[in-house]
Amino acid sequence: MTVSLDLYSYLKAVNLTIDCFILLKNSESFNMNKNFKIILWLAVALLGATAISVIAFHRGESISAMWFITAAACVYAIAYRFYAAWIAATVLVVDETRATPAERLDNGRDFVPTNKWVVFGHHFAAIAGPGPLVGPTLAAQFGYLPGTLWILIGAVLGGAVQDMVTLFFSTRRNARSLGQMARDEIGPIGGLAAMIGTFLIMIILIAVLGLVVVNAMKHSPWATSTVAATIPIAMLIGFYMRSFRPGRVLEASALGVILLLLAVVGGGWIDHHAGLRILFDHEGLPLAFAVIAYGFAAAVVPVWLLLAPRDYLSTYMKIGTITLLAVAIIILQPHVHMPALTQFTDGTGPIFGGKLFPFVFITIACGAISGFHALIASGTTPKLLGNERDICMIGYGAMLLESFVAIMAMIAATVLEPGVFFAINSPAGVVGKEAIDAIAKINSWGFAVSVEQMNQLAKDMGESTLFARTGGAPSLAVGMASIFGNAFGKGLLALWYHFAIMFEAIFILTTLDAGTRVGRFMLQDMLGNIWPKMGQTSWWPSVFLTSGLVVAGWGYFLYIGVIDPNGGVNILWPLFGIANQMLAAIALCVATGILVKSGKLKYAWITALPLVWLVTITSTAAWQKIFSDDIRVGFFAAANDMSAKLAAGVLPPEKAAVAPQLIFNQNLDAYLTLFFVAVLWIVIFDMLRVIYRYLAGKPLLPLTEIAHERSQLESGTLVEDWVRD
Repeated sequence: MTVSLDLYSYLKAVNLTIDCFILLKNSESFNMNKNFKIILWLAVALLGATAISVIAFHRGESISAMWFITAAACVYAIAYRFYAAWIAATVLVVDETRATPAERLDNGRDFVPTNKWVVFGHHFAAIAGPGPLVGPTLAAQFGYLPGTLWILIGAVLGGAVQDMVTLFFSTRRNARSLGQMARDEIGPIGGLAAMIGTFLIMIILIAVLGLVVVNAMKHSPWATSTVAATIPIAMLIGFYMRSFRPGRVLEASALGVILLLLAVVGGGWIDHHAGLRILFDHEGLPLAFAVIAYGFAAAVVPVWLLLAPRDYLSTYMKIGTITLLAVAIIILQPHVHMPALTQFTDGTGPIFGGKLFPFVFITIACGAISGFHALIASGTTPKLLGNERDICMIGYGAMLLESFVAIMAMIAATVLEPGVFFAINSPAGVVGKEAIDAIAKINSWGFAVSVEQMNQLAKDMGESTLFARTGGAPSLAVGMASIFGNAFGKGLLALWYHFAIMFEAIFILTTLDAGTRVGRFMLQDMLGNIWPKMGQTSWWPSVFLTSGLVVAGWGYFLYIGVIDPNGGVNILWPLFGIANQMLAAIALCVATGILVKSGKLKYAWITALPLVWLVTITSTAAWQKIFSDDIRVGFFAAANDMSAKLAAGVLPPEKAAVAPQLIFNQNLDAYLTLFFVAVLWIVIFDMLRVIYRYLAGKPLLPLTEIAHERSQLESGTLVEDWVRD
């Protein structure tokens, strides 16, 4: 009765919208060129409002996942068609006749004018890391409602706006990094703080990316072998598009997709071959060192050889898998079993500590707004962008697509029975090492689950156990596999599970390689202020030195995450979320300052409003992570608690062995958080100083926008290459 009633309500809402179209279309007074479009968008708005109302106010019975897809599709369509278009045309005033840095500074390695679809693929692959997958999965601890609303609202008003304006301003400034733009536009004090802060935040972000991908590949020969195969495939496609068959984008894409699918099939064959399986079955540390080596290579080789084609091809797998998941949801009509709100909104959740406010916003991270995106939008992407007219599609559109990925992740996590969800994601230190203890603990929370149920689920997924598989990735894979299996055949659950694990690993690794390269650009920008030669992105000594320093920095945090007996997530993910959102606030500060200096004070609210919200949640979260007495929240509290237990000799031998390192890391996290807060507020005060001086009519630093130069690619190579395909 529940399923029928919910499906009936959904179909009734859709049918009402269709009836409106038919009646209006048949009306004699109906103007097809204008009125129909108006009514069409009003109907989309009505359907979206209905879907959001159902999600927000439905209680007691399970709710169809179709409402989530409908709400997301309607919200994104309206936001892109109206809000993004208005910002691009009125606020930014994009100019398609203007030459971009990729054209003017083309050096064949970092600055390369590239087809817009390849740039979109690279940008989306680079920004869509663990956040939209892992963040919503972990945030489901609070229930489906808070995370879903933040993903929708945060993306269209904050995340997508930040990405687009940052890409635009960087493109107009020779693809300068975020930190360098802060220094040039706001001032030396705020700029220096932003440059150092964004670089250190970037190190933390990349480390978390590496940790999640290592956890996803650990003891998974299928995922490891498939991910490894994408590297030579990308290099082959890079040579194909640049040297063998220049401009044949669709042709190269088809070849790359075929090879990727063969890599997936080959990974399954390797996984079942005893002799080959052992070559790709590794613990976390060897995989971490391999990821570190890959990150260095991706940062130094020409962008057309590895980074751009690999990210572009990975996008096919990302978008294809998410599309397939959406189709499966439409076919299956699964119901969300997680309640709208759980009892863990008070901060007692087993997956991570902290109350609903502010930690749902910190945990969701990239699915709604991500500072990491600003680094990509002022790093690799503007160096590839061939025409300003594509800024809206690449900047705003890619973020909406990532937000949709987050919605899919929320659905995949919440269609699981809550007891199963918490059994997979709760660490052994919270629920107990033995299965029977974990089951008893989870049942005491009111979520039914049994040992037999978990054992059968693990068997179906081809795993030995699914208990305490923390980090979000395994439970997301189980949710995806369950949806795929029920829609396309339950006999292939193990195949779907390992495909999902592999999909997550590829999803995340593409962000790691782009992030490392952007980190190299950022460090070169900083060192270039001291020694101009170091600022040349094509000078090999600078390339190798800065790449090595960046990789060494995030490699250390990756290492401590891997050796952490709790999986590293509890140590690094909160720091990741806070740092990421602070970085977004810094990006919005820079954008607001540039808008004001450009004489667009009346439009500055588009960045100022999300900035105020981000400053509120990040400052609150940072205060709690530093000063809270709760050992599951406060860094110092956790370090002091572990120190006391180590001194008392009550820690298990395996945990006592790494306790000194973990204590050091907890303290380091606390001081880093304190430093990030200081950096953020320095940038904020410097931005406010710029606004005050503007309003008072006092002198300001000149705008560093490059003078207009007419593009020679307006109707040239890039367009012709695409048409020829």
